[in-house]
Amino acid sequence: MIRIAIANQKGGVGKTTTAINLATALAATGFRVLLIDFDPQGNASTGLGVARSARDKSIYQVLTGECELSDAAIATRVPRLDVVAATQDLAGAELELADLSDRTTRLDQAVGRAEARWDVCLIDCPPSLGLLTINALVAARSLLIPLQCEFFALEGMSQLLQTVERVRARFNPDLTILGVALTMYDRRNRLSEQVAADVRAVVGDLVFNTAVPRNVRLSEAPSHGLPALIYDHRCPGSEAYIALAREMIARLPMPAVAA
Repeated sequence: MIRIAIANQKGGVGKTTTAINLATALAATGFRVLLIDFDPQGNASTGLGVARSARDKSIYQVLTGECELSDAAIATRVPRLDVVAATQDLAGAELELADLSDRTTRLDQAVGRAEARWDVCLIDCPPSLGLLTINALVAARSLLIPLQCEFFALEGMSQLLQTVERVRARFNPDLTILGVALTMYDRRNRLSEQVAADVRAVVGDLVFNTAVPRNVRLSEAPSHGLPALIYDHRCPGSEAYIALAREMIARLPMPAVAA
């Protein structure tokens, strides 16, 4: 299974939108995809049309050992795309796991037991660098960083990269950075161009060529419980995510084969 964490400790960078639409694009390509909603806000679950009343088995129960990942997976309206939903209970998981000897590997263990069911697993991380994000980085083999084109973008990414180095050193030496995806890009705004140039100067080819623009349809889609790629596949935001998915697939290791 290809395992990708989508993380940035800053909120409002388009992380969940990126997770939902890349998962949809991968499923459309033929991969069996699992999206783990690892944010207590549960926005990825909502954005894929999973009602809160349907989240009786969530990623919280998986972490606490009450159920297996496969039992918590919910089929979405997107063929070949399943989601493990999040609930507010997840907010207390860090305290509950804190005293356990395997507190950093709970998600890794759960994903490992479901290795054969899906080709790709995407983990939508919370906007923090706490124990949940550490679990995601230990479980993942690659990290995708959505980066909003704003003034403090590089500062936030620097903190995340330091965390990645610590995770590599202590828990997961196989963790690599798949790429940096520029989001909320506005070509009319000189700041967007400057931030993009600065990020490329720092991390070079890790930055994907595709920049996801600010787009109203991307914002509207979650309220309908649909990925933007289905809500309006011709809008600029959807077209950007399709192009970004192509770039991402070209960078993936391919032990899994699209169906």
